[in-house]
Amino acid sequence: MKAVILAAGYATRLYPLTQNMPKCLLEVGGRTILDSIAEKLNAVPEINEILIVTNGKFHGVLSDWAQKSKSRAPIRVINDHTTSNDTRLGAIGDLGLVIHETKLDDDFVMMASDNLFDQDLSKFVSFAKKNGEAVSIAVYDIGDPMQASKKFGVVERAADGRVTGMEEKPEKPKSPFIGMGVYYFPKSSVKLVQKYLSSDGAQDAPGFYVRWLFDQGTPIFSFQFTGLWYDIGDLKALEEANKLFHAKS
Repeated sequence: MKAVILAAGYATRLYPLTQNMPKCLLEVGGRTILDSIAEKLNAVPEINEILIVTNGKFHGVLSDWAQKSKSRAPIRVINDHTTSNDTRLGAIGDLGLVIHETKLDDDFVMMASDNLFDQDLSKFVSFAKKNGEAVSIAVYDIGDPMQASKKFGVVERAADGRVTGMEEKPEKPKSPFIGMGVYYFPKSSVKLVQKYLSSDGAQDAPGFYVRWLFDQGTPIFSFQFTGLWYDIGDLKALEEANKLFHAKS
């Protein structure tokens, strides 16, 4: 099983911190976000390689990080050769590049590089594998559905975790469960990425891709994470996460 980390964004909402450094190398709780993510991935025995896709601007610094990393699983850094927010490929475009560049033909876990959570990934992977050819996504219960309005992908789910409805950043959410940016894709779904990218109206956010799979009839299951979780999208989220993860450490 592979792990794919999406780290090709330019994090303009975190300027000036990210003008010369990728968001994933910012420190939260005394360590970089990427070190925390790598630790979570390395604790999953099935993962035998970590693939990080980044841009031309940050390829060098992330390659240096990978060389110094003490990761159990080998790390490969893929350059998408974009140099600005205007030319970026988008998350699924970058996933398509990773599949092409590495000849990916395996089950894989995919996650955003700005995701911080304290629950381990092993239970999520075990849950996903039990669901066979289904795609599995991590969800978080934020309590009040309206907190997700125009901000997050919202998931409706049955008691067994099967996804029964999905909306990307709806104005009036129907559920308190939001997508966390952590996904499991079985090997059988790899070929569908290029089909999606070639379809009319394909959008770059992973939530749109998963919704497209759902509409195509692919079974989608959700696994609820608990504990701390932060999507480091702006300076306020970074400051709040720093306080919480420092207090926890």
